[in-house]
Order: sequence, then structure tokens, then C-alpha cells
Amino acid sequence: MKNPGCSASRGSATTCATSRRHGRLVEQAAPDASPLERRLERLSGQMVWVVLAIAVVLAGFGVASGKDLRLMTEASIALAVAAIPEGLPIVATLTLARGMWRMARRNALIERLSAVETLGATTVILTDKTGTLTENRMTVRQLSLPSGETDLTESGSGGPEIARLLRVAVLCNDASLGQGAGQGSGDPMEQALLRAGRTAGLERASLLRDRPLVRKHAFDAGTRMMATVHASGRGYLMAVKGAPEAVLAASWHVDDGERDRPLDEVDRDFWRRRVADLGAKGLRVIACAERMVDDAGTHPFEELTFLGLVGLEDPAREGVPEAVAACRDAGIRVVMVTGDHAVTARSIALAVGIAGPDGQVMEGGTVDEAADGLQGVVVFARVSPAEKLSLVRAYQERGDVVAMTGDGVNDAPALKQADIGVAMGRRGTDVAREAAAMVLLDDAFPTIVGAIREGRVIFDNIRRFAAYLLACNLSEVMVVGLAVLSALPLPILPLQILYLNVVTDVFPAFALAMGEGRDHILRRPPRDPKEPILGRPQWVRIALHAAVMTAATFAAMLVGEFWLTLDRASVVTVTFLTLAFAQLWQVFNMRASGSQPFRNEVTCNPWVWAALLLCTVLLVGPAYAPSLGAVLGLVPPDLGMWVLILSASLTPLLLVQLGTMVAGMRKHDGQT
Repeated sequence: MKNPGCSASRGSATTCATSRRHGRLVEQAAPDASPLERRLERLSGQMVWVVLAIAVVLAGFGVASGKDLRLMTEASIALAVAAIPEGLPIVATLTLARGMWRMARRNALIERLSAVETLGATTVILTDKTGTLTENRMTVRQLSLPSGETDLTESGSGGPEIARLLRVAVLCNDASLGQGAGQGSGDPMEQALLRAGRTAGLERASLLRDRPLVRKHAFDAGTRMMATVHASGRGYLMAVKGAPEAVLAASWHVDDGERDRPLDEVDRDFWRRRVADLGAKGLRVIACAERMVDDAGTHPFEELTFLGLVGLEDPAREGVPEAVAACRDAGIRVVMVTGDHAVTARSIALAVGIAGPDGQVMEGGTVDEAADGLQGVVVFARVSPAEKLSLVRAYQERGDVVAMTGDGVNDAPALKQADIGVAMGRRGTDVAREAAAMVLLDDAFPTIVGAIREGRVIFDNIRRFAAYLLACNLSEVMVVGLAVLSALPLPILPLQILYLNVVTDVFPAFALAMGEGRDHILRRPPRDPKEPILGRPQWVRIALHAAVMTAATFAAMLVGEFWLTLDRASVVTVTFLTLAFAQLWQVFNMRASGSQPFRNEVTCNPWVWAALLLCTVLLVGPAYAPSLGAVLGLVPPDLGMWVLILSASLTPLLLVQLGTMVAGMRKHDGQT
């Protein structure tokens, strides 16, 4: 019954025009940089000016204290190059791209890079029912006729009432059935009606030979009905199916088994109760009606004869209750938005865990009235595409980050408006897929939850390697800056600064970006979408970590020069390797607060260990290779130098880990 798009055989001229209009809007939309990329670029730009100012000041102090002008100029330039985190946007973009690839492997195709970041901040999911929460594998389970309820079985064709009802269901249909299971095409609901008709001995092809199709009125969201007109003898048969309340409103008569009699208000109340009874069983309910006319151009939705109801079963998808529970643990509200009857929607919502006994259900037409009371609503039923757009805006005005699912042409505006528009890959239209930021290749709700988890992991990884890069770069600035301000010789040479920037920045940062995330990442509330990558707590830790690495490096330099009485080349080698290994061990300080010190998202990341091994080779190798050592100003360390290097470089790691443990104990004591 959902219009899949614009075609000569199905869609009306109005539908075609709507499809083209939405298509042009999608084509005109230009991709934009993600908020994360803009923040990183802004951060890098701000640091450029800060670092340049520091470099100029340090060069001035160095020359004023008697250091060589050329050496200080080279050191300032090298320091400026090393201190600017030019790799941040690059690593962040590659991290987002990897996240897109990982999501695609899990059947979530990301259309826009910005969606990866926004996923982690999602607070509300407005989800369709059919095919997303359910399997979209429908079966006709019950027929409600004027004479009573009938369970449809595979044996027996039933009486004339059943034949008349199913004849309309088969004629007013756009689907087709193959000879084997799974070989049909078209809407799964309409396929289920064709299978029910086949059970009763009614084949669409045979019916169309006796009653050729003359005209078709495609399903319309406004009328919530569909009609086909067939030549029948000297007149025309209008076959109509659609939402029960809509078909009832258009019906003037009812088939009582022997003749058609007027449909009074008592009858209407009777059928409304039957609709509620079927919906309470979790069945999707449609109504069928017909009318004989003399003119094929007669309006199809008036003066109908009501034939009865069809109850279709669409079981909930496997894993949906668990996914809904995971959303609840993650602080994400799941709200069902469907065109189905309120009773049916509530039944399914209860089955999958969206609604509790006290969950509020609201029907279309009252969406605007719910703008101030959205918190208690768990199901919106009989919602039109325009009302979906209003719902998205209402939640956004409350400050929510909204993910919205949709599949039809009319869903495109709501998908575009949502922070994360999620289109169905199997049953969705091209316009819906182009308007969305994410496409579900399997149309399954658990896939959305998996994508949200990946979005959170990506943001955490970006924050982690950004803090790592800035702490390492700041330590280099502080080491050179303090040496200049204290009139000491430069502890590391300009080329060594650049070499450190390549080795200790690039590989560990990429390794941190490859983290899989914590197991309970979905058991914390969504982050504020306005929250910066590095807030005040992160900047405080960056400064403290850099200060500890700087202190350890200076301590190694002073011990090597005044206690071990090493020559100048050996002192520089000790200082360089101490700072380098202190930066390598810094990756272990990037674990999340509250995680175990020896088993966490960093220590369990094999890429981190591979990066450390590679960096160790690249740092130690030049000291023992005469040609490379001469270029970098390094000499082979002896045993005493190695003891000093390792003990000094490990000190920052031990101090930070000890401080983290103490802070965690105090926090735990405060909570208890």
C-alpha cells in the first residue's frame, strides 16, 4: 500500500511530480564538512597562532641569553612545526571513514560523513514499525466478517462472504506471486493478501481475465485508501482497501451475508470494536469494500459496501527487544511512529519493549497538541508524512538529537529535517535514500543501535588521540621553552624535534583511533552535541601530563650531566630518548576513567602494541646506526644511560596511573 515511487503503471501524475520535486531538492543539497571536522580545523588554526607566538618569544629569549642565532632559529621553526597538531584533521577524517566502513559491514551505509559523529549524540529514535521493528513478513491470520470471525487456514475455501472479501483484496493489489516461496514482488502486505486469496482458490490473473483492470487509484496518505476499477458485465466494479476507519467512513452499506443493507451508527461502533480486538492481538488491520457503478470515472471512495476486515500478522524482528533495552540503558528514547491503527501499534510496542503498561499512545491529527507533552508518548499512530516532519521539529525544539526512519517519497522532508535520517535500503524509495544520512541495508532496528555505538566509539577515539597528540606536543614546547628561559643548553636538537613529531605522533595516534571501544559504552547517557572535543577536564589533564613528561625529561638531563657526568652528545641522547619513550608510554594514560589499569580499551588494542614496537625500533635504531646517529646527533647509549632513560620515561606513566587510581578511589568513596 505504500507508494514505492513514480512509474507509469503505478503512480499518479501528482506522485510523479512530488518525486521529481524531492529528487531536485536532494540533488541541489551540497555536502558540508562535519561539525567535528570544523572543530578540529578551528582548534588547529587557533594553535597555529599560539605556537608561532611562543616560537618567536623563545627565539628572542634564546638569542638574548647568548645562544647561537642560527641554532635558535632552527629550534623555533622545528618547535613550531612539531607543536602544531596538523595531523588532527587528517587522522579524524580517516577515523570517520573507517567508521563508515565498519558500519557498512554491519548493514548501515553512511551517506554523509557528518552522520558518523552525530550518531553518538542521538537522544531520540523515531522509528517506523513495519519492516523495522517487525520482519515485514506478513501472513493473513484472521478475517472479520459480518457473520463472525474466521481463522484463515490452508484448507477450505470458505463461504461466499470470504470469497467476496478476498476477491477485493486480490483485485485491489499491486503485488505478484511466483510459483515458489520468496519469488513474489511488491509490498509484503499485498503479497500476503494474494497468498490468502490463493488459499481460497482466487488467483489474480484469473480474476483479471473476468474483470479487466480499467483504472487505478494509488494509495494516498490523505485518504489512506487504494482503489482499482474493473469492467464487470455492463458496469464497473470498484475494489477498495485501506485503513478501517477510512473505509468505514466511506461506506454506506454492509454485506450481511444475504444482501447489502444500510450501515448505521450501531454497525460502525460494532466494526470499530472489532478493529480494536484484532489490533490488541498485534495484527495489522485493513478493511475491504466494493461498489458497482455505471461510469468508470466515478469517485471511488463513497457509497461503498463494507465487506469486512483482514488481520495480518507481522512478527517482531529477532533482537529488537534487546536493541530497545540497549537504547534505554544508553539514555536513548525509542518512539514508534507508524501509520497503523493505535491498538495494533501499542500491541507491538509492548511486545518489543518500547511501551510499558502506562505508555501514552497518540493518534495522528493531535501531533501539534503533543508538542509540549512529548515526554510521555511512546507511540504515534495514524501519522501522516506531514505530521512526521512536525514531530521531528518538535523534538529538536526540545533540544533532542533525532534519528528518524522512513522509506517513502513523502518521508523525505522528515528524513532531511532529522539530525540523522535513516532510510530503508530494501523497501525504501530512491528519494528517501538520497534524503537520508544513513541507509539500513537490512531495514532492521538493531542496525541503528549498532551504528549509534560505533558513533560513540569514534568520538571517544578522536578525543583520545587528540589529547594524546596535544600532550606530547606541549611537552616538547615546555622542554625547549624551560631550557631557553633557564639559560640551559638545548636539551634536544631541532632535527630531533621533527623526528619525534613523525615517530611518536603519527603511529600511536593512528593506533588509538583504531580502538574498538568499551563494552559498556551504550550504558552511559548521550553526550551533549554542543560539547567540545576537548573540554576543560581534558585540557587540565593535557597540561598535567605534559608537565610530568617535561619534569622527567629535565630530571634525566640533569642526572646525566651532573651525576653520571656524561658528555654533551650523551646528555642529548639521554634527553631525546627519555622524552621519546615518555611520549610512547603516554598512550597508556589515555584509558578511560574508571577502566582497569592493566586491562582496558588501550591495552586490549593490538594496534597500540604494534605501534609501540615500530616506534621503539625507529627510536633506538638511529642511535646504533652511525650514519643516522650522526644526522640526528645521537650516540649509542650504554647500560647506565639505558637505566636512566627507562626509569625516567616510565615515571610519568606511573605517576599519572597512581593519580588516576587515587582520584577513582575518592570518587567511589564520595558516591558511597
